[in-house]
Amino acid sequence: MSGFSTRVKRVLIILNNMGELTERQRLILALVVRDYIENAQPVGSKSLVDRYRLDFSSATVRNEMMALSELGYLRQPHTSAGRVPTEEGYRYFVRQLMVHTELPGHVQRTIHHQFYQAGTDPEKWMRLAASVLAQQSQAAALVTSPQPTSLVFKHLELIATRGRQVLMVLVSTTGEVHQQMLILAEPVTQERLSQVANELNAVCRGLNAEAISRLTGPYDALEQDVLRLVRDLMKQAGDMLTGEVYRDGLTNVLAEPEFAEVDVARRALRVLEERSLLQELINRVMVTTKVGGVQVLIGAEEALEDLREFSVVMARYGVPGLVTGTLGVLGPIRMSYGRTISTVRFVAGVLSDMLGDTMTE
Repeated sequence: MSGFSTRVKRVLIILNNMGELTERQRLILALVVRDYIENAQPVGSKSLVDRYRLDFSSATVRNEMMALSELGYLRQPHTSAGRVPTEEGYRYFVRQLMVHTELPGHVQRTIHHQFYQAGTDPEKWMRLAASVLAQQSQAAALVTSPQPTSLVFKHLELIATRGRQVLMVLVSTTGEVHQQMLILAEPVTQERLSQVANELNAVCRGLNAEAISRLTGPYDALEQDVLRLVRDLMKQAGDMLTGEVYRDGLTNVLAEPEFAEVDVARRALRVLEERSLLQELINRVMVTTKVGGVQVLIGAEEALEDLREFSVVMARYGVPGLVTGTLGVLGPIRMSYGRTISTVRFVAGVLSDMLGDTMTE
C-alpha cells in the first residue's frame, strides 16, 4: 500500500463520525487541514489531487472547496491562491481528533522511561513534563505545579461597613486571604457579626468547601447565609489555584512563520509570561475540565481575545479530590493537532499516575 493511500485512509478513519458535510467534503477539508499544517502554503485543487492521488478530478475538488468556503470552513487568502482552513475549519476537524488520537507505542515508552529516571521529586516531574510537551509538539509548553483541589478553612472575620454591607474576610490554612462584600437582608450590629464569626470559626476550622456544605446544626438564617457564602467563596477560590508555572519551548513558537512579525511574537510572549492572562486561561480549564480531560482553544474564543493568533491544547491532571494542576501547549493555529492532543493527554495521564502512586504509598 502506498504512503499516500495510507495517509488518506487514516484521515477517513477520523472522519467516520463527522456530520453535516458530505463524505467527500469531509475528506477534502481534512486533507486541506493536514496539508496546510505540514507546508504552511495555500492548498490548490490540482496539488491536492496529485499529492493524495484522489480518484476524482481537480474540478470536482475545486467545486467542493468553494462549497466549504461558503460554509465558513475554508478561505482564499488571494484571488489566485488556493484555500487555507479557517478557525472554524480547524475546530470541525479537531473535534474528531479528540477521540481518535494516541501516541505511538515507542514514544509512550520513551516518555515513561524519562519520568522513571526523574526519580521522586515532583519539581523534576514538572520541568520534565514541560520539556517533553515542547519537544513532542514543537510548541511552547506550560505546566502548573499540583495544588490542593480545594481550600481549607482557617479563620473568618465579618466586619460591618455601612448599612447592610458587610466585609467578609476568609483566611485559608495556606495563608491566602480572600475578601468579599456581603449585602444582608437587614442591618446587623458588629457585636452580632463577631458572634457569628466566632461560632463558625469553631465548627469550620480544618474543613474544605464540600465538608462545610454538609454541616448541619441549629443555625439561624444569618449563620446559614454566611456558611453558604463561605462555601461558595472557597470553591471559587479553590478553582483558581495555580501554583508555580513551568515553561519550555518558546523558541519553537517564535521560529514559526506566523510569528515572524514583531507584534505577533510580542503577543505570544505576553500570553506565556503575563500572570493574569495565564490565570484566565488556566481558570477556564480548571472550571470546565475534569482530571484527564483535554480542551482545545483555536484562535479568539469568547473573551480570550489575546489568543486570536494562537491555538492552545490544555489538560487537567492530578488525583481527584486531593490535588490538581494543568498542562498544555501554545502554538500557531496551524498546529499539528493530532500529535499535540495525544501528547498532552498522555503526559497528563503520566503525571496523574505518578502523583497517585506517591499519595497511596
